[in-house]
Amino acid sequence: MSNNRGCAAFQNISTYNCSAGELYLWHSRSGALQRLLPPWQKTIILSQHGGIEPGDYVLLKMRMGPFPFCFHGRHLENVPGKMFRDTQEKGPFSSWTHSHYFADNKDGSTLTDHIDYSLPCHQFLPPFINRQINKHILKTLQRLFIHRQNVLRADISLHKKCSRQPLKILVSGAGGLLGRHLLPLLTTGGHRVWTLVRRQPSPEKNEIFWDPANNILNRDDLPALDGVIHLAGEYIGLGRWGKEKKRRVLESRVKGTNLLSSTLATLSQPPGVFLCASAIGYYGNCPGRIVDESQPPGTGYISEVCKQWEQSAKPAQRAGIRTIFMRLGVGLTPQGGGLKKILSSSPFGLIRCFGSGRQFISWMSCDDMVSAMLHAITCTSLHGALNICAPTPVTNRNFMATLAHFSKRPLLFPVPAIILRAVYGQMASEILLADCAVSTQKLQKSGFTFRHPTLESALNNLLGIYSMLPGKNEENPAPVNTEEQRR
Repeated sequence: MSNNRGCAAFQNISTYNCSAGELYLWHSRSGALQRLLPPWQKTIILSQHGGIEPGDYVLLKMRMGPFPFCFHGRHLENVPGKMFRDTQEKGPFSSWTHSHYFADNKDGSTLTDHIDYSLPCHQFLPPFINRQINKHILKTLQRLFIHRQNVLRADISLHKKCSRQPLKILVSGAGGLLGRHLLPLLTTGGHRVWTLVRRQPSPEKNEIFWDPANNILNRDDLPALDGVIHLAGEYIGLGRWGKEKKRRVLESRVKGTNLLSSTLATLSQPPGVFLCASAIGYYGNCPGRIVDESQPPGTGYISEVCKQWEQSAKPAQRAGIRTIFMRLGVGLTPQGGGLKKILSSSPFGLIRCFGSGRQFISWMSCDDMVSAMLHAITCTSLHGALNICAPTPVTNRNFMATLAHFSKRPLLFPVPAIILRAVYGQMASEILLADCAVSTQKLQKSGFTFRHPTLESALNNLLGIYSMLPGKNEENPAPVNTEEQRR
């Protein structure tokens, strides 16, 4: 609600399947703000001190439409288990105060978010303009809190299922796209996380130095660990591969994995589980069939990289550490990777398809990817190769059409395969034009629950649309039929 003086209030009430104390603890832990930032907004945490105690602060770089601004927030009040309150010290509003109230109910808990704000220069604007600005702000807040509610419910459900007790976890590649999603998921679940870094480490941030290129990792620097998640490796990128690029990609994966797995194997108390990143590129081009983890490697460059990558983790496996080779699909987020490149490079429309458009893409939302990693750490029946993808791969043509629908952009011309190969060379054949529909039965049978089992569900969340295409059943997606989709 609002009035003509530019003052307004917004309130959102949501319920959760946990106690008020548990819900409060989630918000009080490191990474909570990162988890709640909507992926479609270009919001960056520039600096942060503390959590939600009075005096703690955060500096955000945000955008309102095409206009960038900074938001400096400071926490004012905190009653553990009951409430906390923060305010804008500097930013686009004349005033902004956000109060969070936690309460138990018969089914779990209730979170009431109450925001009071006033607009800048409202006294000089006509009432009609003030109303229109308030209408836009309230619509933005509604989208934001739908997203927050979805993330909170899914995270709490995941942690209740996976986190019987806090774990000590080491992560490599924490600064990469997946690492930036993974760390806040782990820390808000109460887990203690250490990260491997190639610069001067900060012990107070649980950082440990390593130098894979020179085979340096001091095992005495490692604490007692329950699990290790290895994500480090040079980004392969969507560009033409030269000899030097291919060498760096291979060496960054093989050297780092061999160093880490060999070091873990020599520990007197090794971790119980080692998750090593790999990719569905292991299978190569597989037109006309769905492949599972028993499929042998393909014959291309990416297949060879993945094969050597996984072999480099064998020292941990031979030492009796439960080792999982995470064959990751195409991770979707507008914050990076292929989806960001498509959306940012095509403001007026989307390429209709690459080549014929009949090649299958095995995709997965980044939230589901990192959730599957936590699930794999705690699910002791899982070991060996594991496909980490959504259960509903789609053709390139269907992917682009669905993305155009949700981003409200027209479809443009297709790009012939011959042009893609001329521009991008081997990368075009092995990534843009490769056909790989993988089975996720092993992951599903282990009890993993997908947040976004279909592309429509994922794009609703990633782009903040929150309206489904008609005729889709998100809870029980139809089995994939490659021949039917090709037609």
